[in-house]
Amino acid sequence: MSRAFVVNSGSSSIKYQLIDLTTNESILSGLVERIGEPGGDAVNHTEGLRSVLDQLGDDANISVVGHRVVHGGDIFDEATVITDEVLRDIDALSPLAPLHNPANLAGIRAAREVLGFVPHVAVFDTAFHQSMPAEAYTYAIDTDVAAQYGVRKYGFHGTSVRFVSRRAAEFLGRSPESTNLVVLHLGNGASITAVQGGRSIDTSMGLTPLQGLVMGTRSGDIDASVVAHLSRVAGMSIDEIDDLLNKRSGMAGLTGKSDMRDVENAVAKGDERARIGLGVWRHRIRHYIGAYVAQLGRVDAIVFTAGVGENSPLLRELSCQGLEHLGIDLDSARNEVRLKDVHDIATESSPIRVLVVPTNEELEIAQQALAAL
Repeated sequence: MSRAFVVNSGSSSIKYQLIDLTTNESILSGLVERIGEPGGDAVNHTEGLRSVLDQLGDDANISVVGHRVVHGGDIFDEATVITDEVLRDIDALSPLAPLHNPANLAGIRAAREVLGFVPHVAVFDTAFHQSMPAEAYTYAIDTDVAAQYGVRKYGFHGTSVRFVSRRAAEFLGRSPESTNLVVLHLGNGASITAVQGGRSIDTSMGLTPLQGLVMGTRSGDIDASVVAHLSRVAGMSIDEIDDLLNKRSGMAGLTGKSDMRDVENAVAKGDERARIGLGVWRHRIRHYIGAYVAQLGRVDAIVFTAGVGENSPLLRELSCQGLEHLGIDLDSARNEVRLKDVHDIATESSPIRVLVVPTNEELEIAQQALAAL
């Protein structure tokens, strides 16, 4: 029996899942929390993983360990078997994702120590977007500065977008190579991607996950001079501004609520601040949908996925409302139906289909890990 053990390591947590690669079903999943903290589940990542594997016992039958790694820079464009050299490259990319790559590395090192007898594979959030053309990923700044410090658009959520793109094409009865999609990965973190023939040609997140859509706590697109302005006028440090834009902006900054369910409830109760905030959220999404429809030319489907995209009929409706002239015509009744599998919520006559596609990043990591071998 072939099984993949999928590891998603944070600085003080490890999410894990054991997946049967024959049936693609999850056998076991869980979370080790508060690692290294008083009263936590484990002293360190190694002990945390060892306790999980002790529970699994000899019946685990693990064939490969797949690791989620957030930033692969322009080095990694596909899932990669982990060697000491690969570890050094991931570490070297840490300045681009200081909150994520070091934590991912901690999980990799711990898993290699505990499961040294099986191959380990890194699956990168950025890899799917390495197919973007230079026109899409290049920022209009001095090219020498950009090259020296790796300043360009990388994009994120690629593992999810790759999975749902393939599932959407399958649902439409097309090959991925003949399918054009606009994929909205909407959760607390949110992004939108133009997928042409199964490949990313543009995406809303940039050098970091801050760029693009309005998110739970991130501002998304903003005039870069805001940083200099707040430094000069408000006397804020770079770290304070970074904290503001990443942790105290987005819906939290606009409405006081980072969870879109709370925002929806507040709007329903007549909260004017929430209404305006939701309007800003919707405006940004429509801006990107229009831009990516223009980039793709022919679009087969708009795809909603992730926590908000899969579970909020209201926010799907707001995202598509008024876009009938682009060929996007949502069916309100279909939109209200909740299903666990892929389903179409467009009207019968809509030129562009509107799909809800549940994502499964763990399964995608498992499958990519196996393929990398």
